[in-house]
Amino acid sequence: MIEIMKQNKLLKPLLAVLLLALLPQTAAAYDFMVGGLCYNRNDDGTSVYVTNQKSVGPSYSNLSSNLVIPATVTYSGKTYSVTSIGGNAFWNCSGLTSVTIPNSVTSIGNYAFWYCSGLTSVTIGNSVTSIGTGAFRACSGLTSLTIPNSVTSIGASAFCECRGLTSVTIPNSVTSIGASAFCDCSGLTSVSIPNSVSRLGALAFYNCSGLKTVSIGTGLVTMDLSTGDVPLPVFSGCNALTSVTWNAKNCADFTSSTTPFSAANSSIKSFTIGGQVQRIPAYLCYQMTSLTSVTIPNSVTSIGSEAFKGCSGLTSLTIPNSVTSIGSEAFKGC
Repeated sequence: MIEIMKQNKLLKPLLAVLLLALLPQTAAAYDFMVGGLCYNRNDDGTSVYVTNQKSVGPSYSNLSSNLVIPATVTYSGKTYSVTSIGGNAFWNCSGLTSVTIPNSVTSIGNYAFWYCSGLTSVTIGNSVTSIGTGAFRACSGLTSLTIPNSVTSIGASAFCECRGLTSVTIPNSVTSIGASAFCDCSGLTSVSIPNSVSRLGALAFYNCSGLKTVSIGTGLVTMDLSTGDVPLPVFSGCNALTSVTWNAKNCADFTSSTTPFSAANSSIKSFTIGGQVQRIPAYLCYQMTSLTSVTIPNSVTSIGSEAFKGCSGLTSLTIPNSVTSIGSEAFKGC
């Protein structure tokens, strides 16, 4: 108990520092305005990005509630392609209810739609490759989200505090999910991490209090679980989480008792190892005291040290004949 209190005291100031670092920066003046939207020219001279009208929010005062961003815009007789949504572009536009982003856009900038609390619908064009830090943070009106197959990276805190979000589809194009990307999305009940994702940031699903089931894809290699002595588990605070499917066949061993599921250990009852996994990482299910069911397939050949240590709720377990090595204290305290 003393150790938990110590960790919480360390975690709170760290989160405060992270939040301060995420505050939006003052934007530069725009080059021109067309159709009520402001634009800045890119260096190529043939394309532009959408920017904000004012450097302190709300960015726009007379914005249509149903925003359709054009693929091209003409100014002074010259036509430009719209290739990105700039940082802070629509920050704090609480009257915005829907946004359609065209296929010409390849990136959504940092904090582009931060605090657009009235936003309920977002259509992201199929050319967007990156969603920036805090891009849709605190868009509490969003209930569902489909990320197109073009996106390869989801930035830190990109959808944090989207508490109305009940479903999200992460495509197989995504390779990295940033720190706190979906933190405080309390409406989420199920999450599937696709096979393409190789890295999950610290606290990526922190405090998703409604989350019940999680599936981890085959491609996951690393998870950011701490900063210095402060543990930052990916699923920390997911106290409703009951079922996990683990397909990560190349995931590195966890080096301490801080695992992706630390702080959710008291709720997880079922843990299924996928049929492509050959090695169960060290500490994977460490101290999952509520765990009653574990499925280990015939593909598994080794079980890491302390992998199931402290799983005191287990009453039976079948280890297949394929297993040739079991690490130290793998089942201690069961």
